Amino acid sequence: QVHLVESGGGLVQAGDSLTLSCETSPRTFSTYAIGWFRQAPGKEREFVAAISQFGTNVEFADSVRDRFGISRPYATMLHLAMSSLKPEDTAVYFCAASGKLTNLVIGSVEYWGRGTQVTVAS
Repeated sequence: QVHLVESGGGLVQAGDSLTLSCETSPRTFSTYAIGWFRQAPGKEREFVAAISQFGTNVEFADSVRDRFGISRPYATMLHLAMSSLKPEDTAVYFCAASGKLTNLVIGSVEYWGRGTQVTVAS
């Protein structure tokens, strides 16, 4: 069983930065590609960013490519560093895992976290 636990959400102002964390086991990082999705009120869940099993490849949605970064600072931690936040970034952010990075990009997810709320005030 894969457990993904998100943290770091909160209320920020437009233009601020915020880093989300996803905690899981080292074995999960070596077995699955891990990434982030978000879901705004009334909208479908969408892909944000992901990193491959050994951290060699990353993918970003076009809407965040120039503002967000993804990294694995520790063996059990994935970070989503968000900068220049906009009100349209307001959403619940979910950590997700899949056997292939390409599967994550297209939304084929095997495991989900419970999510963390990010609210960007204008």
